[in-house]
Amino acid sequence: MMNGQDQARLLQQTVQSALESRTALNINGGDSKAFYGRTAAGEPLALTGHRGVINYQPSELVITARAGTRLAEIERLLAEHSQMLAFEPPHFADTATLGGAIACGLSGARRPFTGSARDFVLGCKIINGNAEILSFGGEVIKNVAGYDVSRLMAGAMGCLGVLLDISLKVLPQPAAEATACVELTANDALSKMTALMRQPLPLSGLSYDGRLLYIRLSGPEKAVHVALDKIGGDAGIASPVFWRDLNEQRHAFFQTGRNLWRIVVPPATPELTVAGDWFYDWGGGLRWLASQAPAADIFSAAAQAQGHAVLFRTKDRTGDVFQPLTGKLQQLNRSLKQAFDPYGVFNPNRMYQAW
Repeated sequence: MMNGQDQARLLQQTVQSALESRTALNINGGDSKAFYGRTAAGEPLALTGHRGVINYQPSELVITARAGTRLAEIERLLAEHSQMLAFEPPHFADTATLGGAIACGLSGARRPFTGSARDFVLGCKIINGNAEILSFGGEVIKNVAGYDVSRLMAGAMGCLGVLLDISLKVLPQPAAEATACVELTANDALSKMTALMRQPLPLSGLSYDGRLLYIRLSGPEKAVHVALDKIGGDAGIASPVFWRDLNEQRHAFFQTGRNLWRIVVPPATPELTVAGDWFYDWGGGLRWLASQAPAADIFSAAAQAQGHAVLFRTKDRTGDVFQPLTGKLQQLNRSLKQAFDPYGVFNPNRMYQAW
């Protein structure tokens, strides 16, 4: 088995060859999120061989691992030291890798209370579109490039470079955790979530499935029990399995043949007037929509609410999947693509057509 440096050089040589022949590359790890985004063009560039934990110091709350390392392996190691990836990256399959988690930039229910995947990235090593191996950040916070380049890679879908190594901040697991659930209408649930987020409660999850509001509390045991008493009312206690099923989209809501939309808006935004079934997460900030409504209508509704939409799961991945970019935001994204991948080698069409 090759060591990490040899594997990185082999990947670099592959990128160099692709650059010389102007051959596009389709970067893949465990393919657990291959459904996400548009269908990318290019020859496969597999990262599964570039795996392994490089450095982990539990006392420093930092772990550095290669992009092809499976998420399950990292989470098992952290659990041995009562630590966790606090942004709760979804797996969607046993083959899920660290590189895929960061490239997709997806975060679980804890995101509004502890931070997103991007917030926990301290540094990374990449291969850019000129076949150069570059390091940014490492196990520190800043670099001298003006941009926090390592965090630019979170959510870039591999369109800016090949992730090789990633350093992440980790957090201790909470001493106690409990979930209360209350039956409410959608409007009442939104109001309740807004009110709860304004209170000094140890919240780690606020989700609404169309009937029940789920309120997860995490922290010291006494603080969790006091918060449960404060929520009061006729709140029932839900199983922690709910959050795992939500994160991995095993909840009944997600078992549909309709298009599944992921819409991010300010949490207190009123109900959006788009036909379909809704599931709220992130205290109302993340809204899943199962609907066959026209894409243009959903993109427009999200933009009017000062948010954005992504067609998360669909049978047709040839049209617009991510919220169309306009103006300065479109210009900035094109400039970043040109700076990191000037010849369009990496994952063409994965996010936007001809991007």
